[in-house]
Amino acid sequence: MPHSQNGTAYTLSGNAAGPTLVLIHGLGLTRDTWETHLPAFEPHYRVLNYDLYGHGDSVLAPETPSLQLFARQLHELMDELGITTAALVGFSLGGMINRRFAMDYPEQVWALGILNSPHERGPAAQQQVEARAAKTDSGGPGATLNSTIERWFTPSFRAKRDDVIQRIRSGVLANDPASYTQCRWVLAAGVLELIRPNPAIQQPTLVITCEHDSGSTPAMSHAIGAEINGARVIIVPELQHMGLVEQPAAFTQPLLDFLATIN
Repeated sequence: MPHSQNGTAYTLSGNAAGPTLVLIHGLGLTRDTWETHLPAFEPHYRVLNYDLYGHGDSVLAPETPSLQLFARQLHELMDELGITTAALVGFSLGGMINRRFAMDYPEQVWALGILNSPHERGPAAQQQVEARAAKTDSGGPGATLNSTIERWFTPSFRAKRDDVIQRIRSGVLANDPASYTQCRWVLAAGVLELIRPNPAIQQPTLVITCEHDSGSTPAMSHAIGAEINGARVIIVPELQHMGLVEQPAAFTQPLLDFLATIN
């Protein structure tokens, strides 16, 4: 597994002659999140898939995690690989990181895909998210994992695909407890720096979430889209937070269709 100079584990695959597509996973997960999506992306794009600091095979963060740090991690990786510009597709925390990246390094972004990513919460919802982060601080990645799995996957999927559920569960539990807690606070508090950015994000953007995603709601996705000129918003029916794992094509096909209109 290649590692960059900053300790980032990554794979570079797909169409070497195509434009670059970067995939950014969510909290507690790894680049394996995109395993079922790669066959759709690779014929068209040079795909950079990597692990965030403190996740998977990457090193722990060199400083307290923040959206700026994660954006810089990707900036350094792209520079090392000679990638001048890319479309960034981010899931959940990854959809916060790619927005931060577009704010910090706009010249390196030709499109954004923001999937199941949180935005401005009401006071009660913000308090609930911060309470979950505090519980993780005292109990580690497993402290809220059962309720997290219930929020992430539909009951029917949990009943039929225990193999996937156990793989996700094991992956989350494999995280360094201190690092996971710090990253969970980024997920909880980082949205505050993404609300109504000035200057606004200008890149062509597709925002997708699921009908029953309680943490990255349809209302949040519409709010994200309203703050980015010309952004498109798609709400996938019935699914919850991990819809991209339950029904990959419901995400890859709209992304492919959207990106094809730009390049």
